[in-house]
Amino acid sequence: MRAVWSFWTKPFEYDRGSAWYSGKHHLLSWILSLEAARRHYPRTCLITDSAGARMLVDGLGLEFETVSTCLDRLRHCHPDWWALGKLHAYRRQEAPFVHIDSDVYLWNRLPSRLETAAVFAQSPESFPFEGESWYRPGACVEALESGGGMVPEEWRWAVARRCDRAACCGIFGGCEVEFIRYYADLGIRSVEHPDNQAGWMRLGGNMADNLFIEQYSLIACIEFHRRARGRFLRRLNMRYLFPGPQEAYDPACARKAGYTHLIGAAKRHPVLARRLEARVKADFPERYESCLRYLSRAGRR
Repeated sequence: MRAVWSFWTKPFEYDRGSAWYSGKHHLLSWILSLEAARRHYPRTCLITDSAGARMLVDGLGLEFETVSTCLDRLRHCHPDWWALGKLHAYRRQEAPFVHIDSDVYLWNRLPSRLETAAVFAQSPESFPFEGESWYRPGACVEALESGGGMVPEEWRWAVARRCDRAACCGIFGGCEVEFIRYYADLGIRSVEHPDNQAGWMRLGGNMADNLFIEQYSLIACIEFHRRARGRFLRRLNMRYLFPGPQEAYDPACARKAGYTHLIGAAKRHPVLARRLEARVKADFPERYESCLRYLSRAGRR
């Protein structure tokens, strides 16, 4: 199984870099994410753009087996759509893989039940279909339909059945790569389709739309094709590393699984930032020094 990372720099430069305690800690996280995972998955791949390759490979010195700058094609896309970089990485896969977010650290190899699954992700999520939530599938479908946009059949089907589930994709992958490419392509085309632009603008554009096209759409596609006699009917089984979000972020459960995900505000927590820096400095001193040299050359901190 190949380990894959993606980095579209435009959203990072636009706003999402502020998610980290500092620019240095963003780079340290890349070091730890790659070096921890490559112990179990030596076949590694980075899907990025030219700026990302200059930062992570030329500047920081990270050693991926393969590097693609195919995300250069996203230069004209709005940076609010940060999930596009991940979807393009998913769509390029032709063999079993695990995509790892750069704020995820795999201390252990994934269990075989995930490595042999058609599709897997970090943990399932549920939300109130009507009510305050990061997810708003009904509003997304309604906005696209009202503007005469292209709405995938899978989304209509899930919303009509008030599907209130999604999948956290801190890690994501599987063996059924034909389905994964199909699902990723569906999300990309839905974002980029000219007839959908008025609908997306009407929604206002925020994190909810990215979570919808990556995490909600995944479950909508799986359930549609598994239950509504879609083309992938008999080949889909969805598995998770954790049974729910509570276990995923419970220190004891995460420690047992050998898995860490610095989600949300955890990236800016000063104590966790110090732990991250200490871990990289102790375990990967050469990489730590290369990070400091890169920051010095770039005039950053």
